[in-house]
Amino acid sequence: MALSFKDEQRDGVTVLTLSGRLVLGDESNQLRGVLKSLISEGHKNILVDLGEVPYIDSAGLGTLVAGFTSAQSAGGTMKLANLTKKITEQLHITKLVTVFEVFDSVEAGVRSFSDSHPTS
Repeated sequence: MALSFKDEQRDGVTVLTLSGRLVLGDESNQLRGVLKSLISEGHKNILVDLGEVPYIDSAGLGTLVAGFTSAQSAGGTMKLANLTKKITEQLHITKLVTVFEVFDSVEAGVRSFSDSHPTS
């Protein structure tokens, strides 16, 4: 199943919804391109919704880490939401839970950006 992307703005956060398998090849390359494009367009706060991603391989995980690093280098951040049980286990096994902030829902993820940057 090919990987598809949908992005939308919610309260100053770019929510990138992925659907399909995130694996080595076109899928990883496409995601890398989408993330690069969003970051270069000035989207600093990115929340990746993985609720419709049944499987991620090591190349897919590497692409997420590269996106996280690119966002940080540009002065932003990238967080994850709606992880399946399998993907949650992968993040624990690879210790990537120490890298990514992970949220149970898109709403909680979006809220976390405003919680971490209070305006006054």
